[in-house]
Amino acid sequence: MINVIPAIDLIDGKCVRLTKGDYNQKKQYDASPLDMAMRYQDIGIRRLHLVDLDGAKSSSPRNLHVLEEIATHTTLDIEWGGGIKSNEALRDAFNAGAHHLIIGSVAVSLPELFACWLDQYGGDRLILGADVNNGRVAINGWLEESKQTIEALIDHFTPHGLREVICTDIAKDGMLQGPSFDLYTRLQTAYPELDIIVSGGISAMSDIQHLNEMNLRHVIVGKAIYEECITLEELKLWLQNE
Repeated sequence: MINVIPAIDLIDGKCVRLTKGDYNQKKQYDASPLDMAMRYQDIGIRRLHLVDLDGAKSSSPRNLHVLEEIATHTTLDIEWGGGIKSNEALRDAFNAGAHHLIIGSVAVSLPELFACWLDQYGGDRLILGADVNNGRVAINGWLEESKQTIEALIDHFTPHGLREVICTDIAKDGMLQGPSFDLYTRLQTAYPELDIIVSGGISAMSDIQHLNEMNLRHVIVGKAIYEECITLEELKLWLQNE
């Protein structure tokens, strides 16, 4: 059964969602990040995807106080991304309560550093975040497009113990039009030893069911929950049937 991972994106400590990664297309939601995290825990969610969008645009995390608050008040397994571009930022995020860290920009711009981190901390603590736009990996909060393909990026780090890859199709993100099914099945087939985590475009429980039938292992769901295209009750029933 595919593992559903709810997402909370943060700007100024608040829950937000972007459309196609565009900071100018931001929607803020009333619920606090801690309230949302506790609701997820209450229905049986085990893992939370927490992204510091302020940190993604800058050189270091900006919302670690939110991470620390959620880690203190829940037992959720938290994967954190945004602004992890130095040894200090990496240590600060782990110390604030992250179980896993998502590394995106550094993996592209400083691959030797990410390889070193993988060697030191292991693939069970560090996740490659590969956000794809027009077939290329985007970095720095999706504001820059690199020349790297996701396959080239994965191939570089598998010898260093890479285990998980979050792949976001930016063109689908926040659009509520369904994920790029072909992209994810292609990647999972090419790298069966890795967990390819689906991210972007989930619009309804039927998308999750389809991904499950295609033998994908993990899916991140964000805007569909906030916009009530997927309700917490539906997620609860799904989890009970695992």
